[in-house]
Formats: sequence, structure tokens, C-alpha cells
Amino acid sequence: MSTARITRSTTTSQRQPPISSPVSSTTKPTKRSRPARKEGAAERLLHGPYDAPSTPPKKARLSASALPPTTPTPALIGLMSGLHSTGDIDDPLPTHAPASRPAEPHLTNAPLKTPGGSRLTAYPADGANASPSKTGKPRPTTTTGQLLDEACAHLIAVEPRLKPVIDKHRCQVFAPEGLAEEVDPFRSLASGIMAQQVSGAAASSIKKKFIGLFNEVPAEGKENIEWRFPTPSQVAACEVEFLRKAGLSGRKAEYIKGLAEKFANGELSAKILVDASYEEVLEKLTAVRGLGKWSVEMFACFALKRMDVFSTGDLGVQRGMAALMGKDVKKLKAKGGGKWKYMSEADMLAYSEKFAPYRSLFMWYMWRIEDVNVEAIQNS
Repeated sequence: MSTARITRSTTTSQRQPPISSPVSSTTKPTKRSRPARKEGAAERLLHGPYDAPSTPPKKARLSASALPPTTPTPALIGLMSGLHSTGDIDDPLPTHAPASRPAEPHLTNAPLKTPGGSRLTAYPADGANASPSKTGKPRPTTTTGQLLDEACAHLIAVEPRLKPVIDKHRCQVFAPEGLAEEVDPFRSLASGIMAQQVSGAAASSIKKKFIGLFNEVPAEGKENIEWRFPTPSQVAACEVEFLRKAGLSGRKAEYIKGLAEKFANGELSAKILVDASYEEVLEKLTAVRGLGKWSVEMFACFALKRMDVFSTGDLGVQRGMAALMGKDVKKLKAKGGGKWKYMSEADMLAYSEKFAPYRSLFMWYMWRIEDVNVEAIQNS
């Protein structure tokens, strides 16, 4: 039967509702009573100790889809830092207790390693009274042994509601043992690129294969051989296709090779990252392909151990701040509103100002308040 014949034999009064319409237009949805709102994890932390329920709710996994577009997975941070050891084959545990040395919240407080094996710090061990005219830096205001305690005291003084969560969770990142961790900046940044948008297990696997490209497979009975992360010069001399053998995408292999070239030719170095201001660190590293602002902020915080880093683009920080200020985070999440659904950037900056110069620690506790898996962030 032709289409024209069908059209003529069907009048307006005979037309039926589309078959795909499952519900009549006259049917009204049944209203459900809204359950009483339960106290969230953020509120329980802020209110102090509490009795855990017999059947705890499942924790939502921190997935890439829940983060801003430029935010990599927590594995990135885990491969940048850790309490002395990330657990990877090139990262052995320390053999000595950390010694206290001069520190300053606005500067790099981690000791940085050079490709030649030397160790650089913002201040020498005996440089507490060094003249700023000689060092080009402000006088140190504290020591690595006191920095965390002073920072926590400041946070509690300006926001007493933080005391329960600070008392409950000690931040190992800025503790004396965390500040003693020697950091190879090239290794940290390259590892961070490997970890972008993949799981922690995948990132560790890729990193192990990458290191294996530059180390001989140990003979049987010599499994305890020391594995070394390649130097910038070694990586810069390789072709992209060779680097891809570690399981890297072509784009990531290009990024890591480009980063290696900048360290090899002196555009970047451990000395530059020790001496530079935070603004200079941001400018130099965000100019590297493969390193966005969030990645550099996390590197400055977790690897360089700079105490006054604040990332407005991190959704975990936004949620924690919203909860701290008494907002209903679940309602804000359901409402939507894009990247700034929990707080505007202007409000975040204005509220965080009072926590300076310890906003890195403030961020860490905002993750804690919002129940972000900080162990995954720190240790992968």
C-alpha cells in the first residue's frame, strides 16, 4: 500500500498517540515523601567523635568523571609524592631519621635531587641567620620540625571548627618525615604525566615498564638490584616510539620526551625550582606540554612541599569548603551548575585568604572533610 493511500485513509480524528508514549498525558506521577536528611561525613567530622553505624554507607569512588576536565586521577599525586616511598621499584625507604633544618612556608621545603645525585635545599642546614642580601630569599621563619605544628595552630586559630578534623588526622605530607623526602623533580613530573586519566594500578604498571626500559633485567638470584629512574638526558635521547613500549600513548610519550628535553637543556632544573617564587614555578611548568595548572599546583604542594598552594579548580576542595561553611553539598551536587557548582572562585579565594600562608594544609583538610580518599592521593 502506498504512502499516499495511507494518508488519505487516516483522518485527524482517527490518529492515535505514538506507540512510544508509555504514559497517558492525563496520568499524574505519584508523589513520594522526602526522607529526612541524614548528617553527612563532613558534618560528623566537624562535630567531633561519633558512633559509626552498624552498616556504613558505601563510599563513592573518586572517578575521573566526577572531576573538572583538567583534573587527572589521584594516581598522579601518588606518583609525585608519598611518605618517603611510593612503593615503586625506584623508591626505597629511607635509612635515617629526618634532621630539622630551616624552612619557610612560601618556598620549596623539600630537598630536591639533581641528575648528578646532589641534594639542594632552599636553605643550608646552618643558614637560619643567613642574610637575605646573600641568599636572595627571605629569612627562614621556622624549621621543618616545627612547620606542621605551627600551621595547624594557625588554621585552628582562624577557624576553630577545624580542630576536630585536625586532631583526628595528622598530615604526613608536611610532617618532619614528609619534609625529609628527597624529590627528583623530573621523576615526579614525568610520573605525574604517566598517571593522567588512568587508575593507580595502571599508572604504577606503566611506570615500572618505563623504568625497565632503562635498567637491565636482574639475573636470577639478584632481584634486589637497585632500579633507577632514568635521567632527563637519557629520556631526551630516545625516540617517542621507544618510550611507547612502556604502555604510554603517543601523546604522553611526546610530553615526557619534551619535559626531559627542558631539563636536559637547563630550561628547568632542581635549582630553578628551589629558588623560584610560586608564580614563577606556575609560569615555567604550565608552559610545558602535558602539564596543566592543576597538575602543577599538586606538584608544588605534594612534591615541592610549598605550604601556600591553593587550587580553586579542585572539586574536592570546593566541596569541603562548602561543607565547612554549612552548605548542603548533596543538594548543590544535584542542582548542577558546572565547575563552580559548590562555590564560586571569587568566594573560595576570599574565604581561603585567612588561612595563608598555610593554604596547602587547608586544602588537605578540605579533602578530609569531604571524605576524599587522601591515602589514594598520597600513596596510590
